[in-house]
Amino acid sequence: MAVAIRGKQGLTRRQLLVRSATTVALASVGGLAKPYLSRAADRPRIAGGIQSGDVATESAVVWARADRPSRMIVECSTVESFKSIVRTASMDALPDRDFTAKLLLDGLPPEHDIFYRVRFEDFSAGLAGETQVGHFRIAPTERRAVSFVWSGDSAGQGWGIDPSRGGMRTYRTMLQNRPDFFIHSGDHIYADCPVPSELKPAERETWRNIVTEEKSIVAHSLDEFRGNYRYNLLDENFRAFHAEVPMLAQWDDHEVTNDWSPIGTADDTGYAEDGTSRLVARARRAFHEFMPMRAMPERDGRSTARCHTGPLLDIFLIDMRSYRDSTWNKRDDRSDAFILGPAQLAWLKRELAASDATWKVIAADLPIGIISEDAIALGDGPPERREHEIADLFVIHQARRRHEYGLADGGHALHRRASL
Repeated sequence: MAVAIRGKQGLTRRQLLVRSATTVALASVGGLAKPYLSRAADRPRIAGGIQSGDVATESAVVWARADRPSRMIVECSTVESFKSIVRTASMDALPDRDFTAKLLLDGLPPEHDIFYRVRFEDFSAGLAGETQVGHFRIAPTERRAVSFVWSGDSAGQGWGIDPSRGGMRTYRTMLQNRPDFFIHSGDHIYADCPVPSELKPAERETWRNIVTEEKSIVAHSLDEFRGNYRYNLLDENFRAFHAEVPMLAQWDDHEVTNDWSPIGTADDTGYAEDGTSRLVARARRAFHEFMPMRAMPERDGRSTARCHTGPLLDIFLIDMRSYRDSTWNKRDDRSDAFILGPAQLAWLKRELAASDATWKVIAADLPIGIISEDAIALGDGPPERREHEIADLFVIHQARRRHEYGLADGGHALHRRASL
């Protein structure tokens, strides 16, 4: 509390009595007259950084998480000084979403870098907490170069965040390349792989993880799945990257459990009345709460999407978990069962044919040539089936390339995953 000192003269007895009486009178009024300056602990805090995603030519999603019930305020500008504000929006962060909040910001000026700042305001007192600033580059409407990075598999097989080794340093390396966006091809978390306090690799120094309660066990409850996402947010490289680079998010198996499929994957809680796995439902809910993805009812919780990132490039995010038929290797007639599912495969062919972008990138959360006996048992089918499905899709793209550029051969499709 600040105290103002106005002079060195002493008070007369009369002045002292008047001021004393006034103080007593004010004190009797109660809280209204009680001088109060809020502490930092009284203000809502951003718990885990900020993120953006699903960037288009005039829109993007901004995400953050608070430490209590509060209202997220987002302001956008085309200048880093925020001298002029081009968009303001708000969203409540409530307990039923683990205090996460995300906003679809539309009407953004095209062909601009967008700077955004986020803060949370307390519902009752209206106190605002700290402000954090992020950035994303709006998708171009003109033909200009676009760069992106992609990877997958964060904090898997017990290898978590070791601050003495610099934490998740790959995020720092990706940030140094200043890409337009990032495709995360699944396994954002390893819900089925607890993180121990230490790992002792042969002939190497002990790996010492940050450990949390939820990340110390296999996830089953909704809060345990949420805790896996909160764990990644503890890493400073992770937070710095996502504040500067928007993400296109897919999911794979470890967001739920190893090699899961829609039917046949459940825990002791079993299945809901409609036949869906309660375990998968909890995992899906946590995934969508923590991903900066726009809500699309037609997705029905799946991560399938076509992302137009400018005249030169369309990204097709496919979901190789949610559509699969788990009875593939248990029936005599296998002609209509795919890992992609008939509906998704038809959608992908239709969208590829409709795309006018020069380059079409199909982001697959599963490698198409790796044999996994566990995956086959759960309905993936032999790898060659998977390869045939994807190869059929590339025919569309390569035929268009030969037509546009007069190429004799179609080129090669590459799929690479790098451990974070």
